[in-house]
Amino acid sequence: MKKFIVIYHAPAGSWDPSNTTPEEQAKSMEAWMDWAKKCGESLVDMGSPLMNGQQLNPDGTSNNSDKNVLGYSILQAENMEEAKGLLSEHPHLGWDATCSIEVHESMPTPGM
Repeated sequence: MKKFIVIYHAPAGSWDPSNTTPEEQAKSMEAWMDWAKKCGESLVDMGSPLMNGQQLNPDGTSNNSDKNVLGYSILQAENMEEAKGLLSEHPHLGWDATCSIEVHESMPTPGM
């Protein structure tokens, strides 16, 4: 089985947990939990939301990331097509028309 890193993208400011109640947060997670059940053991790590990304530069400076990364998950699958199939009905894609999911195959580190 191969590992795949899933990156969730959404417009800046589209999700701010401080603007929702715990009940609203729990309700929004129901669809994610249904997706996780559908994936079964293929979902290695549900991941977590990400915020306040920083881009570190070679000159030692940093600035706010402009990549609009909202979170991540880790899947295992035989190949990219199977991984994409697991993501085909992901609730993140139905949240907003500007949301997207990026998936990358995790490759072995040479020499390790």
